[in-house]
Amino acid sequence: MTKTILLIVLFLIATSSFAQKKYTISGTIKDEVTGEQLIGATVKIKELPQSGTATNTYGFYSLSAVDGEYTLLFTYIGYETVERRISLHQSQTINIGLSPKSELKEVVISANKPNNDNIVTPQMGVEKLNMAQINQVPVLLGERDVLKTISLMPGIKSAGEGNTGFYVRGGASDQNLILLDEATVYNASHFFGFFSTFNSDAIKDVSIYKGGMPAEYGGRLSSVLDIKMNEGNNKSFTVQGGLGLISSRIKVEGPLVKDKGSFMISARRTYIDLFLKASSDSTIKGSSLYFYDLNAKANYHFDDKNAIYLSGYFGKDVLGLKNTFGTNWGNSTGTIRFNHLFSNKLFSNTSLVYSNYNYTIQSFQSNDNFKATSKITDLNLKEDLQYSVADSHTLKFGLNVLHHSIAPGSISTTSSSSFNTRSTEQRYGLENALYLSDEWKANSQLTFLYGVRLSGMFLLGPGTFSTYDASGNIVTSTTYGSGQSVKSYFNLEPRFSASYQLNDESSVKTSYNRNTQNIHLLTNSTSSTPTDLYVMSSNNIKPEIADQVSAGWFRNFKDNTYEFSAEVYYKWMQHQIDYKDGAQLIANQDVESQLTFGSGRAYGLELFFKKKYGRFNGWIGYTLSRTEQKFAAINNGSYYPARQDRTHDLSVVGIYQLNKRWSFSGAFTYGTGNAVSYPTGKYEVGGLTTFSYSQRNGYRMPASNRLDIGATLEGKEHKRFHSSWTFGIYNVYSHRNPYLITFRDSKTVPNTTEAVETSIFATLIPSVTWNFKFK
Repeated sequence: MTKTILLIVLFLIATSSFAQKKYTISGTIKDEVTGEQLIGATVKIKELPQSGTATNTYGFYSLSAVDGEYTLLFTYIGYETVERRISLHQSQTINIGLSPKSELKEVVISANKPNNDNIVTPQMGVEKLNMAQINQVPVLLGERDVLKTISLMPGIKSAGEGNTGFYVRGGASDQNLILLDEATVYNASHFFGFFSTFNSDAIKDVSIYKGGMPAEYGGRLSSVLDIKMNEGNNKSFTVQGGLGLISSRIKVEGPLVKDKGSFMISARRTYIDLFLKASSDSTIKGSSLYFYDLNAKANYHFDDKNAIYLSGYFGKDVLGLKNTFGTNWGNSTGTIRFNHLFSNKLFSNTSLVYSNYNYTIQSFQSNDNFKATSKITDLNLKEDLQYSVADSHTLKFGLNVLHHSIAPGSISTTSSSSFNTRSTEQRYGLENALYLSDEWKANSQLTFLYGVRLSGMFLLGPGTFSTYDASGNIVTSTTYGSGQSVKSYFNLEPRFSASYQLNDESSVKTSYNRNTQNIHLLTNSTSSTPTDLYVMSSNNIKPEIADQVSAGWFRNFKDNTYEFSAEVYYKWMQHQIDYKDGAQLIANQDVESQLTFGSGRAYGLELFFKKKYGRFNGWIGYTLSRTEQKFAAINNGSYYPARQDRTHDLSVVGIYQLNKRWSFSGAFTYGTGNAVSYPTGKYEVGGLTTFSYSQRNGYRMPASNRLDIGATLEGKEHKRFHSSWTFGIYNVYSHRNPYLITFRDSKTVPNTTEAVETSIFATLIPSVTWNFKFK
């Protein structure tokens, strides 16, 4: 497969050399006011309607044309269009600054350009969000949230209230790769999932790929959430932030060297713990309950061909009840990137990326005193290149070498504790990949995006590694030295997408892609918790594999003001992982003996209607889907609904700009209840009732629905200062959405069982936030 693609590329290069002499126009596009590079800005040649390209992640573009006189059009949503007349008699570098429109007459809810690029591009299953859109959507306690907003898109389902986890096209929550400036974020939640780790003040661009995944991404089965941080204002200093009911935030940005380098620092912290200190209850006073985030980024452009970027994220949660228990967990990431322009056609990005996730749980009770810890650390070296082979071909290729270090968990105790000290060996692995892809504009109607990714996983020593039989008993145990290869896997992952343009306003698309996953999440909880355990592919655990095919029809209306799409998909998954009943996961050296392996399938229909422009805009998303699993040891080897299976999922979002100062928004969601296991019998042992279960996920929780509304009042404009107020009501009609259902013996009717439903938010929750900015 790889050889075939290389031969095709060499053929394209060779044939292009015999074509009519062409010259290349290249450069970067930035925000004229802040100097921020604009991702996805459009560059077109007015005299050649079929020509055109978009800037990459770093604002770079490159396109070619034969000798002649042309008019270049530079456009980006919410910015003034720039026309530049050129005489193309040799290759040229043209850097452009676009100015934000002085008065945005239309509220825009999509990062796509104001044309029919959604019709032309072969990419399927991708959603792009800008911060203007995210800031308008009402959320819990006024905290603008990237993860909560993407869950309003079709094919992406929230894991439920009190949870930032999400499911994409039937995949489990750990099958989503979450990247912050190329660094993996393993646990993207605060307060056990009530808030995400992403402070929206620090975010520049959000893209989520749920199908037809580009070859440069890999390592997860279902999706990639790619988040880019702001680079900072290289023109002038600004300070902005906000004061809310439970948290405050602040961002400072400005030039390091005007027009050449900038920095950005953004911080957020909750202060519920300050109220706890004032409590008269001695059991609460002195308890801990807070989280914080710190985002930082800096860049420097040496010249038009070389630039360096440094970025980092640090976040932590601290929760504890005085003299009883305590827990803390956190993420830290760091990225160093170097951009180099070899020529006006070849762009390079080299990255060194660090990521760490760790947690600690402590019990301070004298009889149960213990401390449990776990962590996962990654170090990743990446090289990504983009080469404009010809006007109709854009080639991307590269490699990455990723080193994993996982400390699965250890428990330390005191002499008075009833628990025993336990520890597990640290595991090491090397995950490598090579990729190659090409976007080929075959003609004015047909565009292909095809490529391949070769991934390799190496489990390394030192340590003792065991194999197990079906009952979980050790069959063999072998000790390996440091750096010795224990087990290796190689997988070829082909990717293909195509778009056929029926006319200027409609197209049909299709895609196929294969993904593999070598980092696996083990949990026996129905929601994401900080104690979730990560393991690598090993001599017992094979890489998970998913193949997905999809097809869709895309249609625009009224000069691309309205968009409609209908996509169908089918995904089949191999080597899926589940735990055995009664499994012990924490600090278990033989944790792999507690697992069972099977397969899965997911299929569905996604409908999406969106109004992009005007005083009133928004979208409606609907998903009809099924997700099923099959394990030999569960349900007699028959397919059963996965816990993320949700037949119907509906979201309706509306945004209305009343005038220059007032805007209103609302979001309604409805979803079929999650699949759960209910007891089918019970028996009594020693006076205690024990429930028995006969079928995994054979029942449904009640359906959930909720309406949230919000309003923003912009303050009067001042030369050096601006402020606004954001108001919101979460769960307007106080609907009790089920979070958990438990069973117990009835306290009023002897010999009967009653179900107890728990809801996190049983009433409406108002919020208000004051936002400010000093220019």
